[in-house]
Amino acid sequence: MHNNSNMSHLSVALTTTEEIGITASDVITSGSSRGIKFYFVVAVVIIGVVGTAANGLILYALVASKQHKKYVLIVHQNVLDLISCFLLIISYSLRLHCNISLTGVIGYWYPILLIIFDNTLYLVCYVSVINLAIIAVERYLTVVHPICRKKKLRNWMIYSAMALDWIASIAYTLSLVFPTTVVPDGKCDAAIYTSESAHTIQILWDVLSFYVLILLILILCYTGAFW
Repeated sequence: MHNNSNMSHLSVALTTTEEIGITASDVITSGSSRGIKFYFVVAVVIIGVVGTAANGLILYALVASKQHKKYVLIVHQNVLDLISCFLLIISYSLRLHCNISLTGVIGYWYPILLIIFDNTLYLVCYVSVINLAIIAVERYLTVVHPICRKKKLRNWMIYSAMALDWIASIAYTLSLVFPTTVVPDGKCDAAIYTSESAHTIQILWDVLSFYVLILLILILCYTGAFW
């Protein structure tokens, strides 16, 4: 599930009213549970459930047919989609809480859990998008240069590409999380940028790197493979 809200990493402030809590714009409380946002969050949770079930069935089919070793990148992609859908369910289900006091132990851990699940979801989405580009390149070589692919492309290269995918995505996510997460006066604020220009640059980088560039790779590889 590659939602624009997940990939753009837009500013989401989780602040408290007393100790540590979250803003009303990030959580659906009982008072606003009948609004449009409530139904949007419910729809996202349903999409996550359907996506989890679908990807689980695909993985089961690949393992049952003993094709999982042959299509390692496809299996990796389905695992990433399965994880992202599961995290989507948890992250948005937490936003459906009713009458939870944002004080004490629950008030402390509730926004922290939101931050953890949201950023883990961002991480998995980054890995998934890059893996799609790797799949496109591998498919291009298989169709257009099958002999070269068979002679030079080894399994360790594919596994190395997958590992580098995770390393690069983790490094990028941490570079965003640590500098922009602060706890001033007992408040937990996530995605807080020191300037609007820094935030704008980060958004532009996300769009160019994880949308435009990936889309160009997919178009070039798949059009090249079928022409």
